[in-house]
Amino acid sequence: MKSRSIKKNRFIVLILFGFMILFLIIFYLDYYHFLPKKTYTDEDFGISYQKSGNDYDQDEIDDYIEMLNGARKFVSQKPKYKSEYYDGGYPPKGVGVCTDVVAQAFLEAGYDLRELVDQDIRENRESYPNIEVVDKNIDYRRVRNLKIFLKRNAISFTTDIYKIDQWQAGDIVVFQNHIGIISDQRNKKGIPYLIHHGGQPVYEEDVLKRYEGKVVGHYRFSFKKD
Repeated sequence: MKSRSIKKNRFIVLILFGFMILFLIIFYLDYYHFLPKKTYTDEDFGISYQKSGNDYDQDEIDDYIEMLNGARKFVSQKPKYKSEYYDGGYPPKGVGVCTDVVAQAFLEAGYDLRELVDQDIRENRESYPNIEVVDKNIDYRRVRNLKIFLKRNAISFTTDIYKIDQWQAGDIVVFQNHIGIISDQRNKKGIPYLIHHGGQPVYEEDVLKRYEGKVVGHYRFSFKKD
């Protein structure tokens, strides 16, 4: 009888252990957004998409749409998270960090973020007090510098993720130590997905709620040629 009881207890422990492992697997898959979820669009919430009215690179695609496309194109390569200095400024294909998502979004629309940030720093040195030595190869790849650049040169919008009508695809969202591009996909509450790169396995995901309270800037950028 004692032997049978021990076997029964072992069986129960194994069952509980199996359930725990299954729970952890499901939690991991859900947390990193491997599990499929229904996504929504602006139309599902009666939100009108506001185009910039600008086509900087003159390819007949609005700047905001191009920024979305550029961010998505970059992460579609599944770049490895690698933070290094590059003499040419832009990292080679297949690697990058969060700021490179934004830089590639700008490039898709015809803007060279590296040059734009460098010009703004040199012409407004006092606005960038944390920079000791100006270096255009790295300055545009630092979140703190982009926060200042965007605050000075872009249109600012709400940081409240629940004011869903003020968030749209192609917007740039700045966190305390992170940055990304807003997707054209939304969750069931209308909160948009984020296209970003922080070393996570899925690059376009429903994470703004997770970052709630850490959003320090929300911008739209576009300007016409002189």
